[in-house]
Amino acid sequence: MQKRSPAVVLVGRPNVGKSTLFNRITSSRRAIVTATPGTTRDVITQTVAWRGVTFQTTDTGGMFGASQDPLHDLVVVNGRRAIESADLIVFVVDGREGKVPSDDEIAQEVRRSSVPVIVAINKMDDRRARDGSMDFYQLGFEPVMEVSAEHGQGVGELLDEVVKRIAPRSAGAAAAEPKPAPVESDEVGVAIVGRPNVGKSSLVNRLLHEERVLVSETPGTTRDAIDAVLRWHRRQFRIVDTAGIRRPGRVARGGQVEVVSVLVARRALERADIAVIVIDAIEGATDQDAAIAGEADRVGRGIIIAANKWDLVKARGPDFSKQFDEEVRRKLKFLDYAPVLHISASTGERTPKLLEMIDRVGEARKRRVPTGELNKFIEAVTAVHPPASPGKKEVRILYAVQVGIAPPSFVFFTNVATTFHFSYERFLVNQLRESFGFFGSPIRIEVRARERRRKARAKS
Repeated sequence: MQKRSPAVVLVGRPNVGKSTLFNRITSSRRAIVTATPGTTRDVITQTVAWRGVTFQTTDTGGMFGASQDPLHDLVVVNGRRAIESADLIVFVVDGREGKVPSDDEIAQEVRRSSVPVIVAINKMDDRRARDGSMDFYQLGFEPVMEVSAEHGQGVGELLDEVVKRIAPRSAGAAAAEPKPAPVESDEVGVAIVGRPNVGKSSLVNRLLHEERVLVSETPGTTRDAIDAVLRWHRRQFRIVDTAGIRRPGRVARGGQVEVVSVLVARRALERADIAVIVIDAIEGATDQDAAIAGEADRVGRGIIIAANKWDLVKARGPDFSKQFDEEVRRKLKFLDYAPVLHISASTGERTPKLLEMIDRVGEARKRRVPTGELNKFIEAVTAVHPPASPGKKEVRILYAVQVGIAPPSFVFFTNVATTFHFSYERFLVNQLRESFGFFGSPIRIEVRARERRRKARAKS
């Protein structure tokens, strides 16, 4: 079995700069940063390589200290769970404010873990921080290092110290462990997207078989995009749980945190291969679901529609199931290619089937059709159903090529520069999907005039 990389966990009270330090260490903008205490709720992890040593860095929600967040108790539970799994703790404190009682509480908590601790005094670019920095030595941990996460000062030295403390353990583990079995296919990014409170985080936890993502009945609980690797049948999926995407008007009223959350969610969708659109089985598909699904279709992701909370509605009988699917198809009519799956994240019903669907869609969107086979297909299709265009000229498809995958993309060269009638384009897309198995993926079509015809027209 493959041993995990050493885990380095950032802990500290709210608003000391853990997320800024996390983003600086990981060279990313994964963690949301605002001036609002308690912005980070979930445990966010990302792989870091420094001086040839690879480790996992985890940002936790602000533990202890004053917080108006109604979910603060759950944040503390998640933080404690991260501490228990840590190989090294970076205890982040605020140099501007100096040592406060909450820092002593956290010190007691991490001391019980018996894990090595580095104290990182943040915001040391501020002259006011110099006077109180010595007080942090009273916490009883060494070394104590001074950094400015915002400006990057001292972060390299902090990472040097991290590597010095975990490198022997990492090297020893690598020598002792056998090499893992190779993964058959490349990693597939899966974005779990949907409206707030439809059960996205519960679904992620069910798929991962752990309470990785904070879950509560409060809409908008998840703010950051949470990545986790899932290995299933020698496949590797990177599951991304995103903050609930809301319409722009509602986002503006939701404040700065939710505005940034939407940006993180959309960024996650753009870097994924497959989008699982989670809808509420009780409420059915809504206009917001359609907007989210439209975004996934626009960026060319494979799409699966997962109707969650099915355990609460399945007693209504098979007629309800049929009516539900018909209504989903009506609301999301542009996603006629996307499979609809009835699941329950709370009971686990049909969640294994979801993984099968993800694997199937992931394989299909990377499929490439040989040019000869594609043109035989075009010849057969156009013989029965000749092309139709909005113009008056007769259109003939001379040949076609597949120019891309993920999503599958095709160029059709014709005798005249035109576009196909929308109904004929839809017909071609459906025939391509049925004939070559492009399951759950949008298909892109472009029409071009044959090159020599364009040149001939230019000369005349």
